Amino acid sequence: MSEELLINISPMESRVAVLDNGILGEIYIERHHKLGLVGNIYLGTVVRVLPGMQAAFVDIGQSRTAFLHVNDMQREPRPVAEKNKAAKATKHEINEDDATANASADSLAVTPPIVSVQSTEIVPASKTLIQHRLHESQRILVQVTKDQLGSKGARLTTNISLPSRYLVYLPSSDHIGISQRIDGEEERSRLKTELSSLMQTVNLKGGLIARTAAERVPVDKLEEDIYYLLQLWRTICARRQEINHHQSSELIYQELSLPLRSIRDLVHADTEKVIIDNTQIYEQVRYFAKEFVPFVYDRIVHYTAEQSLFDVHRVEDDLRDALKRRVDLKSGGYLIIDQTEAMTTIDVNTGSFVGGRSLEDTVYKTNLEATHAIARQLRLRNLGGIIILDFIDMLEQQHKDDVLESLQAQLTQDYAKTKITQVSELGLVEMTRKRTRESLGQQLCEPCSTCQGRGFVKTAETVCFEIFREIMRCARTYNSPKKFTVVAHAAVIDLLLTTESDTVADLEYLLGRVITFDVENLYTQEQYDIVLD
Repeated sequence: MSEELLINISPMESRVAVLDNGILGEIYIERHHKLGLVGNIYLGTVVRVLPGMQAAFVDIGQSRTAFLHVNDMQREPRPVAEKNKAAKATKHEINEDDATANASADSLAVTPPIVSVQSTEIVPASKTLIQHRLHESQRILVQVTKDQLGSKGARLTTNISLPSRYLVYLPSSDHIGISQRIDGEEERSRLKTELSSLMQTVNLKGGLIARTAAERVPVDKLEEDIYYLLQLWRTICARRQEINHHQSSELIYQELSLPLRSIRDLVHADTEKVIIDNTQIYEQVRYFAKEFVPFVYDRIVHYTAEQSLFDVHRVEDDLRDALKRRVDLKSGGYLIIDQTEAMTTIDVNTGSFVGGRSLEDTVYKTNLEATHAIARQLRLRNLGGIIILDFIDMLEQQHKDDVLESLQAQLTQDYAKTKITQVSELGLVEMTRKRTRESLGQQLCEPCSTCQGRGFVKTAETVCFEIFREIMRCARTYNSPKKFTVVAHAAVIDLLLTTESDTVADLEYLLGRVITFDVENLYTQEQYDIVLD
């Protein structure tokens, strides 16, 4: 599979498109006035502690206070004697498990992971309650794991993680983990041994995770990364000491800009080109690549043609399509994608595809084709949280198994962590996809001012009937008006003067008052006013 990265820079925003064999697979957008917070480290101030939720709100200098749950806080250190006692009590019960670290490392290629390592210590319950660990006005070092989403503030952790090209440094852990995407046991063992040795050599306190890019990387490159991360952590600690006496919340470390972050996280051996249409960013990326990702240095290309880079590769067209509810399949079938507050639903339909042999065969082929489109749309639209897939009902169990297997295979290319259930009796597949930032629709769109995000509006007839009821209500409440003036949208007024004219005449006779009408072009179809004269 060939892959290209397109980096488009404008005065307003930076955009990075990932093309798989010429087809848009992922898009990353960063508005310059609204930079993402994920990966940033702050010295925040605890505003409120909520024992009932075992969480706290922390001021990090943003428009909304951020959220910190007790499970995202690092374990408090214990005296050596207590540690030894706890270790003896549990040495036969607990084995080291890489699953937690590997699951977090699975999504390292896009955002720095926040890893919560399972502790082998037995900690008294009172020591783990957030009210015993935090208090209002306390200063605390935190890192953002999720951006603000809708009305929710950013999500925080005290388990700081610092990513480089090949490694992630975990200052508050003592664990060495390997990315789950590195399959070979021999390579995993080599990385673990070499990292352990390097940590002892440089006297590095903390933990490390080998990213997917670390596979078959020589030990000298790993050593360079460790020295870089160690120096970065020392800088952060020094910065914290420097501003610790300040009263306000402070940004201590800011994550790299989108173009540099994409070079660090998205580039790999299959990346054929990195095409950049801005001279300044082109020079910055080349310098960064020469220092940290040298193998891609010669693949970085400066685009200077007149036509827009995204237009040449049809990225703009694909972006417009990615905001539509309907996704057409090549066979004639289609998907309907609806994103709500609670979950995202994807409905599969045969459409104009009639197949050839039987209905079961038609349904099977449509569902198989849909798995490819679903996996691509999840990445492209960055849909996260709970996702319900409504495949067309299949009768044969083998067909259900094939569709699930195909979906799993397609999702292996997804950097975000996913989990899929079996096909239910209703033909539904439940899945989750890790969400760390806003979806494409949330980034580029806002709720419709006419329908308020419902996706539909009341018919003109419904609004007419509401107007009749409101006139009756006003007539009973106010005795003085001699005339009612209805101010509404043109479509509603037209209906009142034509189809509903008889009803208007009957109402005038019943109330003994004149009803007049006035068109207001600025009103939506649902808006109206009753003016009493």
